[in-house]
Amino acid sequence: MRIRATVPWLLAGSLAGIPAGAQQQADAEPVPTGEIFGVETSRVLLDVVVRDKKDRPVKDLSADDFEVYEDGVLQQVDLFTVVGDPEADGAASEEAERSSEGESGTSIGEPDPDAVPEEPELTLIAFVFDRLSPNGHKNAREAALTYLENNRQPTDRVGVFAVDLSLRTLQPYTDDPAALRQAIEGAGSMVTTPYESSRAEQRGLMEKQEALSRAAAGAISGGPGGGGAAAAAGSASGAAAVEAMLNGIQMRMLRNVEVLERDQQGYASTNALLSVVSSLAPLPGRKSVVLFSEGLSIPPAVQSHFTAVISEANRSNVSIYTMDAAGLRTESATRETANEMMAAAKAQLQQRSSGRDVTTGAMMKDLERNEDLLRLNPHSGLGNLARDTGGFMISETNDLGEGFGRINDDMRFYYMLAYASSNAARDGSFREVEVKVRRPGLRVRARKGYYALDKQPQEAPVLPFEAPAVARLNHSRNADAFPARALGLSFPQPERPGLVPILVEIPSDGLRFERGDGETFKADFAVVVRIKDLTEQVVDRLSQSYQLSGPWEQLEEARAGEVLFYREAQLPPGTYQIEAVAYDALADSASIRRGRVDVPDASQDHLRMSSVVLVKRVEQLPEDDRDPDRPLAFEEILVYPNLGEPVSKAERQEAAFFFTVYAARGGAHTPKARLQVFQDGTKLAEAPTPLPEPDASGQIRHVCALPVGQFPAGDYELRVAVEDDRGSEMRSVSFTVAN
Repeated sequence: MRIRATVPWLLAGSLAGIPAGAQQQADAEPVPTGEIFGVETSRVLLDVVVRDKKDRPVKDLSADDFEVYEDGVLQQVDLFTVVGDPEADGAASEEAERSSEGESGTSIGEPDPDAVPEEPELTLIAFVFDRLSPNGHKNAREAALTYLENNRQPTDRVGVFAVDLSLRTLQPYTDDPAALRQAIEGAGSMVTTPYESSRAEQRGLMEKQEALSRAAAGAISGGPGGGGAAAAAGSASGAAAVEAMLNGIQMRMLRNVEVLERDQQGYASTNALLSVVSSLAPLPGRKSVVLFSEGLSIPPAVQSHFTAVISEANRSNVSIYTMDAAGLRTESATRETANEMMAAAKAQLQQRSSGRDVTTGAMMKDLERNEDLLRLNPHSGLGNLARDTGGFMISETNDLGEGFGRINDDMRFYYMLAYASSNAARDGSFREVEVKVRRPGLRVRARKGYYALDKQPQEAPVLPFEAPAVARLNHSRNADAFPARALGLSFPQPERPGLVPILVEIPSDGLRFERGDGETFKADFAVVVRIKDLTEQVVDRLSQSYQLSGPWEQLEEARAGEVLFYREAQLPPGTYQIEAVAYDALADSASIRRGRVDVPDASQDHLRMSSVVLVKRVEQLPEDDRDPDRPLAFEEILVYPNLGEPVSKAERQEAAFFFTVYAARGGAHTPKARLQVFQDGTKLAEAPTPLPEPDASGQIRHVCALPVGQFPAGDYELRVAVEDDRGSEMRSVSFTVAN
């Protein structure tokens, strides 16, 4: 779509004699930052529970009994602490501390181990009720009340939370048993959004499909070679084929709905757990989360969030205990998964016996689903979550309260070890940790590892795909392995005055593409944008993981494209640093771009103005996709900003610019605008540009154009000043003109 130029010819004529050779003026000057992390040694803290063959706590171990390995390398443990009274029977008491000599440092996700209090003042426990059936609510309620009656100690502070489409706080952390009982009763009576599994129905449809395939094959091969019998066989085969087609439609519909619902359920559960776990990070000592759930299936789309929960729990010294609130099941979850896999295998054999191709179509989808089915067992998710965070799972019982005795033992007595990792690199990689005891016949529960990452103050939990990218931001200020561009904009809309659209653009030919399985290509990269205020506090982080694949013959077409990352942040008034990193996982390389964005103190009683955007291209918007609140929309078109590429006079004679003016509430006059062109700080031209009347929301979206075909090659700055009877605003954008 061609954008009509609205710049008066007075301005165009006055630009004709502009000299060439100017230097480009930075669009967003990087804000200098000092050394972010000053620690030279980092410590890893581990709280360890040891039990004997009869599942009894072992309380007489010393520092010499433990060995800690990181990625298979033996580490030097320089702090050993016994938390709890070895003589007590599951009750909280005085802490006995025995420490070996060692240099001080900073733990990962914890305060300095030397500052661990000699006597924990509080024991924090979070009860999280995942969406449950009525029977699950009953079992979970009874178990939680058992803790209140039999296991609660005066130093315990318990919070009660519920997961539905989001996290709900039913009771903040308290030691008030009456308030806790009320919250637990409330969780048991909650009506949550049900996600009904259709796997049994799907399996029935698969078995029906198998029968229809046999019927069709028998009708074709079973009758005589001609005459009426052959016609009848053909008719039966056709009817079976039609029914099989309709049956296949129903199968696909149920499967698609199941995938979407499982993704939504998985995101809700993992995001809720991530919030609970990360909120406990600043507090010292061992913390516990008890998750009441009837299953936590982790589909591929949710896997990174699930891993992030485990990682954040390990960094925050939080152990997660999972309780299968379904109790004794009439059919085990393992059997349900096996049944569906067997049905898929039988359908595969039936299709092979028919002589049809099994490498394409719906059957291939069934084969691809097998790996997904292995993750569907709810015990798999609950078990992994507990095991990898140092907890355990209670399942296959209607008496969940009995498990609180074991949880109580874990909370009241454990060993705390600390070591300075022999691998000082903070590269975002996962470090696998294994704790062993020299005494035979004992079982050890401890965290399985951590992501080696220096975490910024108050930063949100880091997802696994973000870790290596964030590590580059922390330690590689000038990384520039491949082309990348980034831009932060301000659009102070009436309902969203702190709206900051952020864009990152990566030409695909700078990324590494590799041959995948068979005749396919693959690429794996991530974009992470970190927003800091002027005190270096991280106020927001935006990210996206990209895993591209396609037929090998389309590789060159894929290389010719580009990836555009777009996110919107909501920020209070102020000046912010934008740090954007594009990380190529296959090449283990990154490019970093830094800049600044100013968010005005935008009152609707005063005139406001957005950033000025140099337009790269536009796209026609379908009628049902036109949103008046879209910051980069203009009537029926969507504007794609130029993120810093030179404007070639050989390709275009005009350069379009887009901005939005927000009229003051109750203003008497339509704002006026004036364009100014500068080079090297010298004003070259100035001219007014008429603005239309504000729309119903008070916004004036405007596109203008400069005749860059008449500009000598060089670097320029366009300033747009707007004013009304109450005040004025000015924004600018720098651009380069090339021959």
